[in-house]
Amino acid sequence: MSLKITLQFNKQQYEADLHQSLDISIPLEAGPGHVQAWYVEPIRIEPVRMGEWVGEVKQGASVNFRTIFFNPHGHGTHTESVGHISKEDHSINKSLKHYFDFAQLISLELKVVNDDLIISREALQNAMVGNVEAIIIRTLPNANDKLTKNYSSSNPPYLDADAAAFLCEKNIKHLLLDLPSVDREQDGGKLLAHHAFWNYPNDTRFDATITEMIYVPDTILDGIYLLNLQTAPFENDATPSRPVLFELKLIS
Repeated sequence: MSLKITLQFNKQQYEADLHQSLDISIPLEAGPGHVQAWYVEPIRIEPVRMGEWVGEVKQGASVNFRTIFFNPHGHGTHTESVGHISKEDHSINKSLKHYFDFAQLISLELKVVNDDLIISREALQNAMVGNVEAIIIRTLPNANDKLTKNYSSSNPPYLDADAAAFLCEKNIKHLLLDLPSVDREQDGGKLLAHHAFWNYPNDTRFDATITEMIYVPDTILDGIYLLNLQTAPFENDATPSRPVLFELKLIS
């Protein structure tokens, strides 16, 4: 079965099958051995307990009734608004207004700068084709430990502030990447790439979002896709998310 739609991109007609999705999120799973960052404890999913009653079918309840303890920034794929760095509250649920965009997936080699690994402005300039509102960055090498790694105290790669400014200049509204943050793990609280991408606080881009800790398998090739950025409707600066891609087939 298929559910096909016709789309226009760069004055050409494309077809996408909405029943053939490519999920690039990392699921939230309880316990150790799953991806995490920022020194948070592993996710806990526990049945509610009220006296002798335990909210779990295998313990005699009629339903499973569990509470989840997690941090959106530290556990799995998440999407954040400028509220992540602003004094004012800006909820991702109010900042993200539409959920489908044309996106370019690019794979980038990292540059070594002062013992750090960064995504540079030059790398983005050489890879981007323009005319999209979303950029998806797959860093190389693309090891599958991105699905399980504990990034805390590892000084993971990050986006150079000048590269983030370039994305702002190109009016990229949605940035997705397979790193725990666009900024350096320890940077004295400067968060230069976050500030540059959102152009905060001078001319803030309130409708722009950053999605971190995605995973793009090697089987998904670089190119232009239809992106469906699905988010849980939390009134918070960040929320768990599920970005999904759809291949585009040129028809005219």
